[in-house]
Amino acid sequence: MTHNVLVVDDEPKLCDLLASALSQNGIAVFTAGNGLHALKVLESEDIDLIISDWRMPGMDGPQLLAEVKNRYPQVPVIVMTAYSTVKNAVQSMRNGAFDYIAKPFDIDELDITVSKALQFRDILKDNQRLRAELDEQAQIDSLIGDSPSFRSVLQAVDSVRESAATVLLSGESGTGKEMVARAIHKHGNRADKPFVAVNCAAIPEGLLESEMFGHRKGAFTGAVADRIGRFQQADKGTLFLDEIGEMPLALQAKILRALQERVIEPVGDTRERKVDVRVIAATNKNLLEAVANKEFREDLYYRLNVFPIPLPALRERVEDIAPLARHFAHTLGAAAGKRITGFSPQALQAMTRYSWPGNIRELQNCVERATIVASAGVIEEQDLPAYLFAAQTADSSAPLSEINGVPADLEAALAEVEKAYILAALQQSNGVQAAAAQLIGISERSFWYRLKKLGIHVDKIVR
Repeated sequence: MTHNVLVVDDEPKLCDLLASALSQNGIAVFTAGNGLHALKVLESEDIDLIISDWRMPGMDGPQLLAEVKNRYPQVPVIVMTAYSTVKNAVQSMRNGAFDYIAKPFDIDELDITVSKALQFRDILKDNQRLRAELDEQAQIDSLIGDSPSFRSVLQAVDSVRESAATVLLSGESGTGKEMVARAIHKHGNRADKPFVAVNCAAIPEGLLESEMFGHRKGAFTGAVADRIGRFQQADKGTLFLDEIGEMPLALQAKILRALQERVIEPVGDTRERKVDVRVIAATNKNLLEAVANKEFREDLYYRLNVFPIPLPALRERVEDIAPLARHFAHTLGAAAGKRITGFSPQALQAMTRYSWPGNIRELQNCVERATIVASAGVIEEQDLPAYLFAAQTADSSAPLSEINGVPADLEAALAEVEKAYILAALQQSNGVQAAAAQLIGISERSFWYRLKKLGIHVDKIVR
């Protein structure tokens, strides 16, 4: 395993000396001239260990140590100083330093101290990985439901899990697309290999290519070292491309080539790298409509749509609401130190009447709130959030264009419903768009798109 070590010292010659010594042990070394520069490196690189001088201009060693313990508590720090008094050493250890070394130092002593710190870091990483695997298993276990529409999803997962076919998961936000992707990976023949998830809508467009394919040192401003991308991280495993419909057109061609030829080219490199990756993509957009509007490449769509799995909205599997709610109440109640045994009939009735525009994610958030509020082991109707009941009242009013129970203009009717939910979310979040998007279970980018499409001006809603 290659480790990344950050050396922080205002003496360039010492930084070079340490970089040379550590690189002989296969360690990738980053350098910084002071604490402020070090924090910038930490924001962009996955650092396993920091070796920091005690006295530096700007932000010194003790200040940097305090910031690291606050922002990156699992990254060990070794303090080095020419002013190595017992007082300084003891103070640094009390403040959270892993160890200290004195200048001038012996290279063998440095190697031993660095080796111990990196072993410590590896143990922490293993613990994180194990916790993540437990969380992942909990997510997979929440693939709960016996409705006909959800049984078809489970059958599709069972059919495709052992193959290398590209899967396209489609459905509204919050329907559990990532949970299904993890289930396909966990129960397939790549289960012991990495599962790497990328939210294509959450990464700035200028960084997306580097994030996907990696980059070479010096490829652009800020590229201070080589970095592997998500395709290489997922080699031999599964790459989950969430919200693939939000990917810029310029990058879609490169994704298509990676899928077709199984090769990638890091930014700033001319050499191709082979990758063996099983791709699962997900979208809440109508990709065929996006293709027709020239917003998504047709060839990439057909490359992704090898094995499509549509996920039903929660309102289309009402019979699954109760078992899902009980599952969330049990797991979330245990995490909060409460023993929740179930729901009252009135609470379950209120939950089944609600349309759940945020789907499973919204249901989970609702149950989490209810477990906190509940004063007994059974969640009652009054423990549920008020918006469940307000929405049921609003749902009773039909669009004016309705004829014999069927809207004459389906698109207009759907737009009115969508607009009502967005306005309600904005009202509840006091006009904070990021919070409103989270309330209804969609990404900020998707929320902004809907505001524009529906002609909603936020400054006119909440003042």
